[in-house]
Amino acid sequence: MHPFQYERARNAKSAVSTVSRNASSTFIAGGTSHIDLMKENVHRPDLVVDVSGLPLQSIAAQGGGIRIGANVSNTQVAYHAEVVSRYPVLSEAILAGASAQIRNMASTAGNPLQRTRCPYFRDTSQSCNKREPGTGCAAITGINRVHAIFGASEACIATHPSDMAVALSALDAIVQTQGPRGNRSIPFPEFHRLPENTPQLDTVLQQGELITSIDLPTFSGRSHYLKARERASYAFALVSCAVTLEMDGATIRRARIALGGVAHKPWRTPEAEAMLAGKAPSETLFREAARAAFANAKPLEHNAYKIPLGQNLMVRALMETSGLLPLQGPAGTALASSAGGVAGIIPLTA
Repeated sequence: MHPFQYERARNAKSAVSTVSRNASSTFIAGGTSHIDLMKENVHRPDLVVDVSGLPLQSIAAQGGGIRIGANVSNTQVAYHAEVVSRYPVLSEAILAGASAQIRNMASTAGNPLQRTRCPYFRDTSQSCNKREPGTGCAAITGINRVHAIFGASEACIATHPSDMAVALSALDAIVQTQGPRGNRSIPFPEFHRLPENTPQLDTVLQQGELITSIDLPTFSGRSHYLKARERASYAFALVSCAVTLEMDGATIRRARIALGGVAHKPWRTPEAEAMLAGKAPSETLFREAARAAFANAKPLEHNAYKIPLGQNLMVRALMETSGLLPLQGPAGTALASSAGGVAGIIPLTA
């Protein structure tokens, strides 16, 4: 591990000031992903500023929605009564996303800031533009079965690993930050970047900009999260899908759909969302929307399977969210509600 200095933040202002002055410094909270990268010499900061003690640990009402403090643990969010009842897609995504031990440590701000699980990024013997700009992307001609089919570039084909972030995108959450140039409110679908020519930049955050909370807007519709992965225990998504539906009687008034495991960021599907607005739910409609959502996919040598897998997953997520199918557990058992940690997990071996 690269030697580094450690400092506990006294307050948010001093933390922002310290990290903004040093390009080789970083914040740390739960550290569930960050520490791994430091141990593997993938991330080599000279200074680590611990913000876990800052008073950013509440979940409170905010303008008809909910404000979740940056240091609230994933476990607290997943089991919070308001989240479970009003935003089940978020609870499901978190519970599908990690082990209980990791959820107990991982923070609300840190989860969306996870770096890619691309094996070429984490192997320092391989070329990787995200880890070391200008060295190339070994994944493009390598084993790329878990890589992006949307939004990739010649510089990077990595995918974003967070389940929670996919749900936050579908909810149109807002990221609140405090930075060297003041405070910002960043719509979640705009928070992560596509790789383009600078894949080392995962988000639009500036150096030293600290996430203070994430806001969930008012929402009274239906929501659901489904995830396809290779084993029922802790594993990252091959493809995942978060759906929110706002209904006007028997008609879909508004749909929001975000896909995970397919791009450098949670991938919203505006074409499919527009197709569903003003229509009555049906399997035929949902299959048309799924085809539209994947029409511009660009598979690589080893990951074309993500197109039919993603289409079928999206149809099932829409069927279950709309009530045309009961919510299903991994073994096909019907569930009474979409919260509780069982719904939304599809092991490919089931």
